Amino acid sequence: MKLRRALPIAAAVAMVAVPVGAATAASPGTLAAPDIPVANVQAHLGQLQTIATNNGGNRAHGRPGHKASVDYIKAKLDAAGYTTRIQQFSYNGATGYNLIADWPGGDANNVIMAGGHLDSVNAGPGINDNGTGSAGLLEVALTVAKDQVQTSKHLRFGWWGAEELGLIGSTYYVNSLTSAEKSVLKGYLNFDMTGSPNPGYFVYSSSGQPSGSQALENLLKQGFSAAGVQTEPTNVGGRSDHAAFARAGVPTGGTFSGAETTKTQAQATKWGGTAGRAFDPCYHRSCDNSGNINTTSLDRHTDAMAYTIYSLIGA
Repeated sequence: MKLRRALPIAAAVAMVAVPVGAATAASPGTLAAPDIPVANVQAHLGQLQTIATNNGGNRAHGRPGHKASVDYIKAKLDAAGYTTRIQQFSYNGATGYNLIADWPGGDANNVIMAGGHLDSVNAGPGINDNGTGSAGLLEVALTVAKDQVQTSKHLRFGWWGAEELGLIGSTYYVNSLTSAEKSVLKGYLNFDMTGSPNPGYFVYSSSGQPSGSQALENLLKQGFSAAGVQTEPTNVGGRSDHAAFARAGVPTGGTFSGAETTKTQAQATKWGGTAGRAFDPCYHRSCDNSGNINTTSLDRHTDAMAYTIYSLIGA
């Protein structure tokens, strides 16, 4: 994730709580939002850490650790029944990679997409930034496959390259789409840093975003509210991969657990953790490793991710 500032004001919108439990029938033909096993997400993070360790300590653009990360996630999705493709691009003299995965079925004229960046900075393995969002998206995708979910809308996932260098991969993907292909994208959800060690529960503000973004913001808030978690809005502007989609007029939303800014006393009272300390003191540093994760935050953000995706696709 690129540098940004979170808005310190909050006012969690009261929403009707919907139980976030096992993926069981909520009504004929529908599924309740699944409770994503956080241990499975942690296992993916462990693999990303191993990949970084075995490839010079990072998973950065143009480095072997990034391609190995793409290959790991692609293999999981291929085995689960997704249609995947790797999109190559060039930046700063190096080859970058986006991974796109489509779940079969659903209305091809109504596509819901969720994504996050898979690259790290050169300084470290990037396990919170953004192994967490990447691993959470993978486990949600695998849960869709395990449950053999039939969707009314078409579901697509993306893992982006070279975000840390300026949203290069996601911008390349959006620019590669025809006008018709952009028009069928009915929403894009971005998950960039979800396990910060001194965590916050931020939802992307829809203010200034394309029409339709408010509905995504409301669903994400409701996903947290269902688990009894208050949220705050954050204006992420052009600091993560949703920006490429917003520029194309696609409704956007996402969640964020905080980076280099410090947690206020009011936030510590509401969420726990330590006031006056950064949400992630290891942001863009070598210590952003597998020990730099708050499991509760990872669990809550991933469940909110699943809640929103399942709601949008008409599972």
